[in-house]
Amino acid sequence: MARVLVVDDQSDVRAMIAIVLRVNRFEIVEAASAAEGIKAFETAKFDLAIIDIFLQGKNGLDLMSMMRDRQPDFPIVAISGMTALDFVAEAPDLSNVVCLQKPFRPNDLMRAIENARQAVAAVAVRAAV
Repeated sequence: MARVLVVDDQSDVRAMIAIVLRVNRFEIVEAASAAEGIKAFETAKFDLAIIDIFLQGKNGLDLMSMMRDRQPDFPIVAISGMTALDFVAEAPDLSNVVCLQKPFRPNDLMRAIENARQAVAAVAVRAAV
């Protein structure tokens, strides 16, 4: 069972994501802040993270960069309801982060997760060649 870290400061968003993922047989760990997300990431193994870009106290982009520094091939889905997410792809250490605009449907979330996993796998294949 894949293990997913969900970092969002809105409890209702975390709850909705957790329900969708549990129905799809994922194990979920929730974090309400970047600090909680960092602590969870440092103490457990995850297969993917879903991170809100705008978190109270710390930028979600910083959290994503930290994760990628420690695990360059880590799949990440960035979510936000505040802005277009095109700028994420422009950050070199955040290449292959899949962006998803809030509000989103369960099928959109599952497609984003699959795309994030495939993007990282494609980079790993190219690096091996």
